[in-house]
Amino acid sequence: MENAALLVAIIKNAIDGIITINDQGMIESINPSACKLFKYAPEEVIGKNVTMLLPPSNSDDPEQHIPSYKLLEKSEEKAIEREVIGLKKDNTLFPFRIGISDVQYSGRKIYTGFIHDLSREKEAEEKLKDYTTHLEELVEVRTHLLKDTIIALQKAKEEVIFSLKKEKELGQLKSRFVSMASHEFRTPLSVLQLSATLIDEYTKPFNIPKVNKHVGKIKNVINELTTILDDFLSLEKLEAGRIEPVFNSFNMVELAEEVQAEMQMLAKQNQTIIYDHSGSTSMLNLDHNLLKHCIINLITNAIKYSGENTRINFKTEVNDQFWTISVKDQGIGIPKADQKHLFEPFFRAHNIGNIQGTGLGLNIVARYTQLMNGTIIYKSSMNKGTTFKLSFARA
Repeated sequence: MENAALLVAIIKNAIDGIITINDQGMIESINPSACKLFKYAPEEVIGKNVTMLLPPSNSDDPEQHIPSYKLLEKSEEKAIEREVIGLKKDNTLFPFRIGISDVQYSGRKIYTGFIHDLSREKEAEEKLKDYTTHLEELVEVRTHLLKDTIIALQKAKEEVIFSLKKEKELGQLKSRFVSMASHEFRTPLSVLQLSATLIDEYTKPFNIPKVNKHVGKIKNVINELTTILDDFLSLEKLEAGRIEPVFNSFNMVELAEEVQAEMQMLAKQNQTIIYDHSGSTSMLNLDHNLLKHCIINLITNAIKYSGENTRINFKTEVNDQFWTISVKDQGIGIPKADQKHLFEPFFRAHNIGNIQGTGLGLNIVARYTQLMNGTIIYKSSMNKGTTFKLSFARA
């Protein structure tokens, strides 16, 4: 009796539904879980045919509902398990898995069905299927997009290669033109310079102020044109990679004094270039010509962007580690917004007005300095002047 009571308690409290049917397919017992699943009270199903728990359209299909005892008899297995569709009292359908086994009891065969609701599993499977289908669609769309992108990139690559080829050809043509034009212009400029000098010499005994004034203007314009040609030639050589620094030892003070004297002649009225050197030596090991070009360019800028009656401080300094060359003016300064573009070719600050220039000078200075393994820094304030400093490590 205790075993029977225990078995009844287990059946009543089982999570899955449990039903028993006889060999005529009539329901003999049903546990609470099965009643809850099908939404019937026990008395509504006991004694009824099991087909009431299956959809009418499938009730005659042995592959879609609980098989009768004849099907079991034909099976070599003592238990079968399958998935079927169930019909609830409210006519809603749901999937479940049923395991059926037969037992001999009191001389007759009883079939026991263990029912497990598959609604959640099937819903999850459908969601997974939908998600998989969605992913496949996305992958297909992305694949098409990727193919289109690859084709577009290939086309863009071909266009870039073609553009680079054309740009290279144009660059070579430009370089040849600049080189040819620069050399061709030098001859007439030299003639003009010589003629202006001769005119100046011939008219000196007569002391005619207007002639002297205009001859001076001619010389200044010739110097400006010569500087422009030099800048273009330097840029062309830099772009072509034809400038290699030649390091040699020379007297920095002598070079600085020579440049000071040359540039003082080009200074504005009452502009003074003051040179100062500090350090235990005056010998420097760099490219003489490149360094001279850098210093002349910096002092030329100081002259151009400073007014009359101003001072330009030109200083060289040497210590145990570095050679430093600085040029400080009292000019218009460089706008803060323009400073990040200062060393770009052809860039000119917005506050220069009508002051002549190509915008190449500082770019060339920076690149010459880099070729000599040096660094260039600057400090500038509007209307308070600018300082450029070149530094080179001592060998």
